[in-house]
Amino acid sequence: QEKLVESGGGLVQAGGSLRLSCAASGRTFTGVAMGWFRQAPAKGREFVAAIHGNNGNTYYADSVKGRFTISRDNAKNIMYLQMNSLKPEDTAVYYCASRSMGYFDTRANAYDYWGQGTQVTVSA
Repeated sequence: QEKLVESGGGLVQAGGSLRLSCAASGRTFTGVAMGWFRQAPAKGREFVAAIHGNNGNTYYADSVKGRFTISRDNAKNIMYLQMNSLKPEDTAVYYCASRSMGYFDTRANAYDYWGQGTQVTVSA
């Protein structure tokens, strides 16, 4: 049973930056694809970014491409999401997720484990 714990959310002004972390425990981290999703009030869960379990390849939603960077430290079992040039429309609860395969997916139902989420609020 894998456990994922997000941290790093908060309140920031538009144009600012935040770095989210996702600490994983309970199973082998290396080789497991990881992703970040977000959910704004009254909206469905939206794909943000994902990283391959083995080769480190990354993939981003068009809405965050060029502003967000996903990375992972396999030695520490931690995944990160560096968010720059934040916009009010980035306001949401951000979730990290993992799946039992090395290659990533943009669909939420492709992931097996989820964190509890961390709130990101961007003021105008």
